[in-house]
Amino acid sequence: MTPEIAQVLIIVGGALLLLISDRIRVDVIALMVLGTLAITGLVTPTEALSGFSSPAVITVWAVFIMSGALARSGIANKIGRQVLRVAGNGEARLIAAIMLSAGLMSAFLNNVGVVAIMLPVVMDIARRTRRSPSKFLIPLAYGSLLGGLTTLIGTPANILVNEVLSDAGLPTFNLFDFTPVGLILLVTGILVLILVGRHLLPDRNLHKSLAQSPQELLEDVYDVEQRLFLLGLPEGSPLSGKSLAESRVGAALGLQVIAILREAESVLSPMAGTALQDGDRLLVEGRIESVVVFQHQSFLDISRDTLDVGQLFSAETSLCEVTLASDSNLTGRTLMESGFRERFGVNVLAIKHDELAQRTNLQGKKLFAGDALLIQGLNERLEKIRNSPEWSSFGYLDVDEVNERYKLFERVRMMSVPEGSSLSGKTLAESRLADAFGICVLGIHYKDRTDLTPDVEHIIQDGDQLLVEVWPEDLKVLQGLKGLEVMRGELPDMRTLQSDQIGLCEVVLSPHSTLDGKTLRELHFREKYGLSALAVWRGGRPYRSQLRDMQLRFGDALLLHGSRDKFKVLGAEPDFLVLTEEAQQAPRTEKAPLALLILFAFIVSVVLGFLPIALAAIIGATAMVLTGVLSMDEAYRHIDWKSVFLIAGMLPLGIALQQTGAAEFVAEGLLGAAGKLGTYGIMGGLFLLTALTSQILPNAVVAVLMAPIAISASLELGISPLPFTMIVAISASSSFLTPAAHPTNSLIMGPGGYRVTDFIKVGLPLIIVILLLSLFIVPVFWPL
Repeated sequence: MTPEIAQVLIIVGGALLLLISDRIRVDVIALMVLGTLAITGLVTPTEALSGFSSPAVITVWAVFIMSGALARSGIANKIGRQVLRVAGNGEARLIAAIMLSAGLMSAFLNNVGVVAIMLPVVMDIARRTRRSPSKFLIPLAYGSLLGGLTTLIGTPANILVNEVLSDAGLPTFNLFDFTPVGLILLVTGILVLILVGRHLLPDRNLHKSLAQSPQELLEDVYDVEQRLFLLGLPEGSPLSGKSLAESRVGAALGLQVIAILREAESVLSPMAGTALQDGDRLLVEGRIESVVVFQHQSFLDISRDTLDVGQLFSAETSLCEVTLASDSNLTGRTLMESGFRERFGVNVLAIKHDELAQRTNLQGKKLFAGDALLIQGLNERLEKIRNSPEWSSFGYLDVDEVNERYKLFERVRMMSVPEGSSLSGKTLAESRLADAFGICVLGIHYKDRTDLTPDVEHIIQDGDQLLVEVWPEDLKVLQGLKGLEVMRGELPDMRTLQSDQIGLCEVVLSPHSTLDGKTLRELHFREKYGLSALAVWRGGRPYRSQLRDMQLRFGDALLLHGSRDKFKVLGAEPDFLVLTEEAQQAPRTEKAPLALLILFAFIVSVVLGFLPIALAAIIGATAMVLTGVLSMDEAYRHIDWKSVFLIAGMLPLGIALQQTGAAEFVAEGLLGAAGKLGTYGIMGGLFLLTALTSQILPNAVVAVLMAPIAISASLELGISPLPFTMIVAISASSSFLTPAAHPTNSLIMGPGGYRVTDFIKVGLPLIIVILLLSLFIVPVFWPL
């Protein structure tokens, strides 16, 4: 082993560990690999950057655009509906139709996009036939993966394997060279799922209820009723006349208000501005114990008297007014989203917009250029941030100026933490006093000392004296929350949650979503869409509490309640996929003939050799935009940029594997281990190694790593590299065993209610059959 080979293998090992750990984004890891290869001299700077101009990368992003155009024109959806209409109602026939539809479309469309298009259609079929979606969604995902093997452009792994062959100066595959083998594997996969797989697919009662009543949907699927209870507003409640948002029922108690029940007329899916009335009964979802603890455990003893604003000043602390600059990065974001306190180490006491000072609910207020912020902090800290580019002006204020401009004298009070308080032992951040109750802690007196700029990690203890800024109305709200009556009687009929205007639906993050890792609170979801999230299905179980602070993940299924018109609005958002056809964005069906014509011209130009595939794909993508099949913004959105950077960053690693001899070194090890089993044994070992690796790594990465090894092994044996590289392409797309193996699996996990074991039970027999069949048919079309 040469030092260069050792270096390459160390880089490969490090990249694999980072990819498996999932601590760093895969595209960033790819760029780290690119940089490391260039710095160590294993590839030249030109070779390190060659991935970004590679025909394979260009083909991948151009095909993403054409795939998006075909979807936007409604062609894919129409094909799917027509095939499924012919299938009838039989389970086996439906599975065959779903897999065949997904497979045929995946020959030319991105397979994740195919699953996203078909998902609402399949969910509606499950409801119509009163069957569980879990019987159909794994077949949908597997059909799309197998269909990607039917053409060169069906999946990025195929394109990359071809690119490695081209870079090595070897014969390459044409557009339809994959088709004979791919179709055989697709048909075989359908038969395996019909004869064996469908009996292994889960048929949980919880998903059958999707085709039944909303009550069963709430009770059985997401088990929401377990978290439903009633809260009553007594006569004379301080909350009477307050809007739902002002009542802080959601923010303070972590509850979701589903309906307001009244004698005259109930309000389903109330908006944030809906006013509460004496005698209202709130149907809420959440933990009843959180309300009981809040009402019966000590919280804070509140001083009735206001304090002199001068107590906010000391020798070490001051108050300042800053004005946001026109180019400030803070504009358009809230204090919470920008992490203002953590970033600058100061408190924001008030925000003045258009000369109107706001002193409540500051954490959720969006900032604008020209806004004035009243901040308090240590003098040393204030001087450090004085010249920040985020503001256009900075000035210190005295007590009189603060009172005149912001009227803080009405709001500064002292609160004490009584013995046994529910706040004891919590940090200031964990107490959520500002977000939940509108109480901003400006200082803490404890252990004979006063801290006027307490850290968010300060632990509150019994006996602490808190210097706070709070609006008197917020104190009344606090009293009102403590006075709410927990009603333990019977819940109303869950059918009352649905009407002609109000209903339930499921939603997942779309494949193009930018919201992965964001919370509903950060998205202002209820305020923006007017919909309530009742539950989230993740990892085989429902979550029903504290949903507003739960980070969304790709594959989550959200149960939403609200106006049916709002579902249609949400369906038009590129970040969400509403799992019912009626809420989908209307396709541009008038552009369908143009889209088909462009696709046909692309295929003909490649098959007849008029144009290289990368150039033909670019022209095809450009034509889709010029003819209005989709807009340029939509084209950018349909490109999976993470995959593009991942592939471009990893291609230099393939070059290094070949040039340093590392691929040949690994191939010799493979031949030594499996050589006694003959050529077929080596092919089988190559398939298993690639397939197993593709369960934990992106298949594009697996293709880049394994293709050079397959080529070296075939050359060592003195045979054509085509059968070995075809084996790599097939096995790299055999991502059947885990939900994390491929985005198609992640996308259907939540709506299908699957667990990881479901993928293993169904995927393992399929991989075994694909392995045995591939060893038999690949040499038929590409002799050894």
